[in-house]
Amino acid sequence: MFLRSLQLKHFRNYAEQGVNFGAPKTILVGDNAQGKSNLLEAVELLSTLRSHRASRDRDFVQTGAELGHITAQLERDIGSVDLSMVVRSSGRRTVALNGQTLRRQFDFLGTLNVVQFSSLDLDLVRGGPEQRRRWVDGLLIQLEPVYAAILQQYTQVLRQRNALLKQRQSSSLRQAQSLNAAIAPDPAELALWDAQLAAMGTRVIRRRSRVVQRLAPLAQAWHRAISGSTEELAVNYLPNVPLTTDQPEQIQGTFLEQIQARAIAEQHQGSSLVGPHRDEVEFAINRTSARQYGSQGQQRTLVLALKLAELNLIEEVIGEPPLLLLDDVLAELDLHRQNQLLDAIQDRFQTLITTTHLGSFDAQWLQSSQIFSVQAGQLFSPADASR
Repeated sequence: MFLRSLQLKHFRNYAEQGVNFGAPKTILVGDNAQGKSNLLEAVELLSTLRSHRASRDRDFVQTGAELGHITAQLERDIGSVDLSMVVRSSGRRTVALNGQTLRRQFDFLGTLNVVQFSSLDLDLVRGGPEQRRRWVDGLLIQLEPVYAAILQQYTQVLRQRNALLKQRQSSSLRQAQSLNAAIAPDPAELALWDAQLAAMGTRVIRRRSRVVQRLAPLAQAWHRAISGSTEELAVNYLPNVPLTTDQPEQIQGTFLEQIQARAIAEQHQGSSLVGPHRDEVEFAINRTSARQYGSQGQQRTLVLALKLAELNLIEEVIGEPPLLLLDDVLAELDLHRQNQLLDAIQDRFQTLITTTHLGSFDAQWLQSSQIFSVQAGQLFSPADASR
């Protein structure tokens, strides 16, 4: 797939800006806070309907405006596709494909596939489990857009069940304190939520397990190549509900058993303690925890291997190479890792890169790239910017 054009209007610090992409690689160069990352964020929104930088739509709308527009033209093997998104300060969002407004936003997913790699991703290893869960979920949505609806359904059930536990905990707090025990929620009502949590959670667990199994050998191969075969990477999915089979009925049974085993603790804490919202993904280098004992260089090699593996897996499943968005990440990598990344990309993946200077690129890369200077929400060719 190839992104042919992108137009922004009242988006972030862009009043109105259009750009046509005519090369496999586009380099956006400029000082910080000029709008380089904002442009990549617009592409990310068209792909995943979300941003890793903000959670509220009003943050995307330019100050003083009521709404912002993002439109793009994408070339895929099946033909040309027009994408459009309107974000509003009020929070109501509209998306359209080929001029047709979609009733369900989930139907927009899967049209534009991207792999995002930013300096924030370097916290993937050393950050908390929620960051790794979010990473796996984001990859799954790229490969299987229906997963977004599955995850949303699970989250809604989890929220309702937590509300029930919290409500009963609150209403019985004084009595519980006097009796030194918590009063359990209505068993029949809680059992209904238990069953729904287990059913929806099983769908999440099975998909997470499968995608990690597919990604792991690709990441291992890249890690071996980058480290010169001196280190061996292991990527392990550690579900909160023990996984001994892929059969949904058996997983649900284990899920419910775990809920029963933690029932008293849940009643005291007023929160669900069992389910994929407590999953972990473990990274180990030479059988040692990369999070606890990995050096900064080892952790960066690991994240680079994961991102390159994402590119390979999406291309394998979708049948077309995804776009690669590199947001100020080259400065975080040493020369060896930069070369590994740039050599892997070549002209195979359309790549949008932000940087504060062009010193990281060799002459051949610069000659085959489209280069724009970004200044205060405007794009210029280098020649125009120097005038």
